[in-house]
Amino acid sequence: MLGDDLYSRQPMCQTCIDHQVNFILVALPTSHPALYEWLAYLDANDAVHCHQERVWTGREYELRQYRYVNGIPLREEQPALLVNWCEVTVIREADGQQRYHNAFVTLHPMDDTTVADIVTAARARWKSENENHNVLKTKGYHLEHNFGHGHHHLAMTLLTLNVLAFLFHTVLHLVDGAYQRIRQQRGTRTP
Repeated sequence: MLGDDLYSRQPMCQTCIDHQVNFILVALPTSHPALYEWLAYLDANDAVHCHQERVWTGREYELRQYRYVNGIPLREEQPALLVNWCEVTVIREADGQQRYHNAFVTLHPMDDTTVADIVTAARARWKSENENHNVLKTKGYHLEHNFGHGHHHLAMTLLTLNVLAFLFHTVLHLVDGAYQRIRQQRGTRTP
């Protein structure tokens, strides 16, 4: 399961474990003070592992710097679930500009050979979510966050109709030759 910082609390993590589902969840310092106190202590004692990769993105080189620790308490209250923590910082090599930074908790064991794959999986959620949401907002579906502010069932009805339209258009785009020709002639949907 992939999720943002809202989900990286012990009850949610324990529910995942109870259902035999692993997770990779964002864990921010502001919402996990005990975890980051442990990290500060481990870092001061050189117990935080570091790994760096130089990656060609197809346009430029990036430096991906990873820090990780296995078996760290998620919270201060006992019993505390022991999780594995990692942090990634992505820097553009050409000018040293930081492009991305985030931290995650998981049950996947981490070492120099697995930490990059775990971070890639965690970041895939954002890529998928952002691209899909972008299409629904800007390509004629007019999906907005304000759909959640409707009264009674109107907001959910509008959301459901938009998502169904997107689903049908996606299926048609993949399997129907006539639809593909029409989309090619009409070009990109505009609001």
